[in-house]
Amino acid sequence: MPRPTGGRACRRRAATDQVWQADYRRRPPVERGVAWPVAHGNRRLRYLGTIKNNAWLHTRAAALNLRTLIQLGLTYTDGAWSLEPATA
Repeated sequence: MPRPTGGRACRRRAATDQVWQADYRRRPPVERGVAWPVAHGNRRLRYLGTIKNNAWLHTRAAALNLRTLIQLGLTYTDGAWSLEPATA
């Protein structure tokens, strides 16, 4: 099957091609983390100028990293941070 080159064709393939989906599941989570802002309406920059956009991007990345750490068990107890492994 030839590879689609257009945006719509690529999205259609991603939605229907099971081989592509299986391959994508094995990709590093960082790719999904980078794609997340685009998927949630952040395709365009919010501010004028690189300084403000750079600050926004770093703040957003820090927030996503903190959320991930909290989901992994990060807690703040008695003035100290600790990462407790999740128990199944």
